Amino acid sequence: MAGRAWPALLLASTVLGAAGSSLAAAASAAEAPGPTPLSEVIVTATKRAENLQKIPMSIQAIDTKTLNQLNITNFNDYVKFIPSLQTNTGGPPNTSIIYMRGISDGGNGNHSGPQPSVGTYLDELPVTTIGGTLDIHIYDIARIEVLPGPQGTLYGASSEAGTLRIITNKPSTAGFSGGLDVQGNVVDHGSEGYVLDGFVNIPITSFAAIRLVAFDEHDAGYIDNVLGQRYFPTPNSIINNAAFVKKDFNPVDTFGGRAALKIDLGSNWTITPSVIAQDTRARGVFAFEPSVGDLQVQRFAPDSDHDRWVQAGLTINGKIGRYDLTYAGGYFNRAVDSLSDYTDYSVAYDQTGGYGSYWVDSTGTPLANPQQEIVGRDRFEKGSNELRLASPATDRFRFLVGLFQERQTHWIIQDYQIQGLDPAISVTGWPNTWWLTDQNRIDRDEAAFGEASFDITSHLSVTGGIRYYHYNNSLYGFYGFNDPNFSSTGEPLCALFPGNTFRNAPCVNLNKSVAASGETHKVNLTYKIDDDKLVYFTYSTGYRPGGLNRIATLPPYLADSLTNYELGWKTTWLDGSLRWNGAVYDEEFDKFQFAVLFPPNSLTGVENAPSARILGVETSVDWRATEQLTFSAGASYNRAKLTADFCGVDASGNPLTNCSGLPILAAQGQQLPFTPKFKGNVTARYTWDMMGWDAHAQASVEFQTSAFPALKVADIDAQGVMPGFATADFAIGAERGRTSFELFLKNAFDERGQTNRFSECETCQAPSPMSTIPPALRVAPAVYVSVIQPLTVGIRLGQKF
Repeated sequence: MAGRAWPALLLASTVLGAAGSSLAAAASAAEAPGPTPLSEVIVTATKRAENLQKIPMSIQAIDTKTLNQLNITNFNDYVKFIPSLQTNTGGPPNTSIIYMRGISDGGNGNHSGPQPSVGTYLDELPVTTIGGTLDIHIYDIARIEVLPGPQGTLYGASSEAGTLRIITNKPSTAGFSGGLDVQGNVVDHGSEGYVLDGFVNIPITSFAAIRLVAFDEHDAGYIDNVLGQRYFPTPNSIINNAAFVKKDFNPVDTFGGRAALKIDLGSNWTITPSVIAQDTRARGVFAFEPSVGDLQVQRFAPDSDHDRWVQAGLTINGKIGRYDLTYAGGYFNRAVDSLSDYTDYSVAYDQTGGYGSYWVDSTGTPLANPQQEIVGRDRFEKGSNELRLASPATDRFRFLVGLFQERQTHWIIQDYQIQGLDPAISVTGWPNTWWLTDQNRIDRDEAAFGEASFDITSHLSVTGGIRYYHYNNSLYGFYGFNDPNFSSTGEPLCALFPGNTFRNAPCVNLNKSVAASGETHKVNLTYKIDDDKLVYFTYSTGYRPGGLNRIATLPPYLADSLTNYELGWKTTWLDGSLRWNGAVYDEEFDKFQFAVLFPPNSLTGVENAPSARILGVETSVDWRATEQLTFSAGASYNRAKLTADFCGVDASGNPLTNCSGLPILAAQGQQLPFTPKFKGNVTARYTWDMMGWDAHAQASVEFQTSAFPALKVADIDAQGVMPGFATADFAIGAERGRTSFELFLKNAFDERGQTNRFSECETCQAPSPMSTIPPALRVAPAVYVSVIQPLTVGIRLGQKF
């Protein structure tokens, strides 16, 4: 541990001492007055505002108070406190892929790959995009709601396995308020960071108010790019990365804000327009190479990612007679510009396949330095509209019906450059470009949905839901080489669509579409034992649209589906001071889609695997043991396994499970990727009076078992297994009136909890034929490991006004 981390030990001992006092207080709780009830949690998961404990479905919610207590500011902070949520994290912010309940395809987030299986919503509007979950800055947030299991009735295609909702605080006419929070931190093995947050709520009139939020965050780098060299056998040349050596070379800067206006039109109608924007600039990479050293890599070209997005939304709430009418519409725009070092690919393909003979200059001489860099450009636009009508929640028979429409376009440029490449084999109009993806992807989704509930008796209720959907997805543009040695893609295929053009592409060699319709269902039976306890059974289904493979020889991939059988409970005990919720479930994941890197050039394609079955349980406990001492815990267990061997697909895209004479790509019983069998967390918080200040001490422990980084046996053998790990966070602080301060530790014992293991291409993870490489130039296959942020020590100051 670096010398700068010594304050962590001091703070940890202080917090552990306070935790000891907490346990002593708990032991004497019998002498204290009666139990102190927990606060009520109101959520809108069912598209109505309801008490969490009254909703017969699994919901994990983190409210404003808890978000602040856990010092949650970003995606990685809240993921660890949600047991049902798993993640594939390997790159800069906004690139993580999330899964729920083990419904994981292990996809690589490729632009031409499957849609996500988990839908992400910001307030009422979907912000789900291919390529990663938005890392929305968490400040002045009302709550985060996680809805595991198929949500296809109310939330649509990308909510096959669940839905993640981030709900912002809304303007209020009740009075003026504001706040300012400042945080500084130091990352062990890394550099320093800070967070500046502020908000203001301003009533304009008795019927209108505006809320403004701004933030600026700098995340410290902790990965070092160290000196290294690589050998290209074809030109018999050596390159080094001396020009790019840098310590802590992966910092991140994020800034942005939001503005929302609330206008009450009489007592029954409210209009809320809003604008939210965020700009993230990341440098370096967010994984290290164990073969190089702890938190160290060897990169030979710039790595950067500039990701900015804006969402403009309009929500209208009103009444038509007794019925609530809601319209939610919005426009979402996201732009990403990136640079990625792809030297691993060049080295691997030259050392294993002699590709250096293809990378030549204008004289036909192999380039001495044929390393590659990917210049990426992604432009997303999404428009969505939803209109729904709901009857009063207090009616014995109640319903909600609605219409939904969404259209997302994604203009994709992936420009693989080799400097000095012969113009004759560069993609036409793109100097030094060996491979080009320049295409437009459009995903369209329309639906009509409805749910209805009926109270059979005062204790027994039944709910039914259905969603009719239609999707139409397309890919259009260009992909491939101009090199005549690779005629299965690129310009040799231009004759397929003569006369067609797309932006600056040399031609059009890709024009595919797929469309289908169907329906998803939900049936729920709820029995209310009393006002504090209920049990329920749910049958629900979800789907994910089928899609297109760029590779001409591959058929379209089929829609996959999820069927969920769930038995759950919501209970409150000890006069409201103890909540215990949970669910057990059996989920059938049928013909699920997953991305594969196909030889010989590691081009992404998508296939349908056989079915998988997930048997699991999730539970949460909140207990206010005394007025000063609170415990909370959550856990999930998922046995997520393939139900048959998998050895590819047939000509129609159906998975092959009879592998006689065929290599087995993934075996029956294989655990699905990125799914620890067990994940859990425990938090204890103790408060006391300290000379007029309301002091607190808090300790959290998060833990999970091992997980696989891929589905295919060959990938697992090459990349390894992500071992289980535990990490701890501590905090101690106080507040008085409108002023607060806190000292905190994250990952207090500097664990290297692994969140991903990956290679940049299939050949990149294979050992080179060492006999052809001088001993001094031999390097291990390039396998990268993403880990949680190292030990972080910080202080946070807050002022409300």
